[in-house]
Order: sequence, then structure tokens, then C-alpha cells
Amino acid sequence: MRKLKLRKPVVAGQFYPSTAKEIKDQISAFIDKEAQKERALACMLPHAGYVYSGRVAAQTVSRISLTDRIILLGPNHTGKGEAFSIMPEGLWQTPLGDIEIDSGLANDLLNNSSFLKDDSLAHVDEHSLEVELPILQYFKTDFKIVPIAFQGENLDTLKKIGTELGSLLKKEDYLDSTMIIASSDMTHYEPQQDAKCKDDEAIQAILALDEDRLIERIANLNISMCGYAPVIVMLTAVKLLGAKGAKLINYQTSGDVTGDNESVVGYAGIVIN
Repeated sequence: MRKLKLRKPVVAGQFYPSTAKEIKDQISAFIDKEAQKERALACMLPHAGYVYSGRVAAQTVSRISLTDRIILLGPNHTGKGEAFSIMPEGLWQTPLGDIEIDSGLANDLLNNSSFLKDDSLAHVDEHSLEVELPILQYFKTDFKIVPIAFQGENLDTLKKIGTELGSLLKKEDYLDSTMIIASSDMTHYEPQQDAKCKDDEAIQAILALDEDRLIERIANLNISMCGYAPVIVMLTAVKLLGAKGAKLINYQTSGDVTGDNESVVGYAGIVIN
């Protein structure tokens, strides 16, 4: 049997604790214990350090019945690798255990896309997908992932990738067992009130499932939302899958945690059904 490539954690002990017990204790303090779980087509989660954004992410996932397959879409902060990068096979390790890549779905995506490329380099040092995994593992231990990182920003290309993704999930009957998670933080390093106003404009566009409105508001208001490319792909895909609406589960900023409102980062958790 061929040994699977292992992608080791790079931000354990920085963005989140380095031991399983510490991770579980921290997430347990964040979750919404009264939340009713529901099937979701997709969600948007933040990806900062858990002390800042963990509550938003955990409360959002608290409301979701996680599926057996999860397609993870995140921004490429490092600039390494291809513009649209899938790691198509291997294991991702966290202190809570190893998660296998769904190589069948990953290769179907590669074979049905004009843009996605087989590339592991983009994922080696990238944190935007890694930080989601322990939170997902807290709620469900037996799932597979398809990690995709984005550094290309052309709207037409992103919508085409979203169409390819949605069409595949619909055509190949992956729908019942698969959901999409887009990883993004909101406004970066602006005063609290400015960040909240800008982020509300972006959030309203996402809740309306309107990727064109989102990109227009990002451009017009200069919103420094780092994962808008994954969110555009997600929005395009879920509409093909019959999405009926979206809900904002929680929003906060780093200032709500630190008390420093002069330069904050915003975090939103959104569920799409």
C-alpha cells in the first residue's frame, strides 16, 4: 500500500493550541450548546487565531450537521504555488488526528475544471484552511476534505470555477454528502466603527447570495476582506445547488476581545441552506 503524503500543521501552538485537550477545552467554551443543527449547503468561517475568531467559527459550526465530505476554499496568503490549487491526495494532520483528502472528489474537480491545478505547494505553509480543521473535528471525526487555495482574483474566472464546482456536485450526486466551507476574515486593521460599517455592506451581499454585489462593494468601499475569492466561488456554486437563503450566525471584531478599537479585524460566520 502506498503511503499517503502527510501535511503537518504549521500554526498549531500559534493560531490554536498545540494539544488535543487544550483545543477541546477552548472550543467547548465557545460553542453554542443550545443550537439546533441543520443541513447546510455551505458556510463562511473566519480563520484568525481562536482567541479572536474562534467563538464566531465555533458558534457557526454548532448549527451545522457536518457532512462526510467537506470542500475547503481559502485564500492563499503565502503567494506560493498555483493560482487555483487543489491538493488532491494525502492526509492533513492536526493535534486532534489525521484527516484524509477525498482523492476521488478532488480528481473529479481537476478533471472537470479549466482552472484548478494539482498543487500541494500552495498548502504547505497556508493557515486559512488548517485553522478550520480542529473546529470541524471537535464536532465530527469521520470526514474527508478537498483543500483548495485561491490567489487569483478575476471575477469571471472565479464565477466559472464556482459553476464548475456546483455543476459537478449536482451532476455526480455528491450533493447529499458534501458541503462547501469558504474561509475568510473581513475588514483588516481599521477603526472598529469603520470596520463594522464596511463589513455590514459585504455581509448583506453574501446574505443575498449576490457575488456581483459583493465584489462591487469590496471595490467601491475598499473592503480588505481576504477571502472574497473563495466566497465568490462558494456563492456561485450554491445557487446551482438550489440555495434558498443565508443567515448571519455571529459577527465580532478583534476589538471585542482585546478592547483595542483603533485597529481591528472583523469576523463573520454565515450559514447557507
